[in-house]
Amino acid sequence: MNKLLTIIWLYCICIGASLAAELPEDIERCRFGDSPCLVRTLNDLIKRYPKGIPEIGLPPLDKYSFPDTSVLDSPYRGPIWMTFHMRDNVHKGFNNATVTHVEGFLQDPTKQQIILKARLPRLVHDATYDMQGRFMLFVMNTTGTLQSDFQNFRVTLTIKVILEYRNNKRYLNIYDMVPVIDLDRLIVWFDNLYRENEDVTIALNNSFNKHWLEFWNELEPALLRSFTAGFTVLLSTVFEKVAYDDMFLPDIDIRIGYRDD
Repeated sequence: MNKLLTIIWLYCICIGASLAAELPEDIERCRFGDSPCLVRTLNDLIKRYPKGIPEIGLPPLDKYSFPDTSVLDSPYRGPIWMTFHMRDNVHKGFNNATVTHVEGFLQDPTKQQIILKARLPRLVHDATYDMQGRFMLFVMNTTGTLQSDFQNFRVTLTIKVILEYRNNKRYLNIYDMVPVIDLDRLIVWFDNLYRENEDVTIALNNSFNKHWLEFWNELEPALLRSFTAGFTVLLSTVFEKVAYDDMFLPDIDIRIGYRDD
């Protein structure tokens, strides 16, 4: 029985090792902490694989889905309340992103937080929204499509990770992510915002776009939660499939040569 269990255990280890994903051969691997190389590699990865790489868990970057989001969720009572939820969230334009700055990714990635900075000329967000609410005698209960156009979109991700060991390899696990977003302009359109009168829908959309900065400031906390969830899923899927050490060239100690043979 002990011999049988040993064979099964070894078989499982071999399967696990064979399922470990690796970066494509045409993508340059860097030394730990080599920020210029990492910027170059990430931009090359985005440029070469806009449709993603399923083998390593990288989703399509030209059309990337975010989780459902609750923007407003007021209690259903009183003369003024509103709930606003977004589903079927699709973001288009990450394939045009340019990574501008990378920090971290040291030999021990837990010693320093990871910072990624990128910019996109345009990020388009399509979704379905469900809105219910009341403003005095005015009652809202509608569903429609929306589009948000984030122009000159800049994002900074500050990430903290822990290490997980599987099959004698190190894998990253994100336990905290903080996004900071800047943009030059936000253009929105909510279809079917007021079913009874299309002119009211147009007027409300025009008002949102005229006062876009105030509108963005009100929505920013909820949208940041959405971006946090979306970026966490994107990176975690890759980190889950590709071992941390397999992302980089073997570490070198000039006294003894390669640290990992």
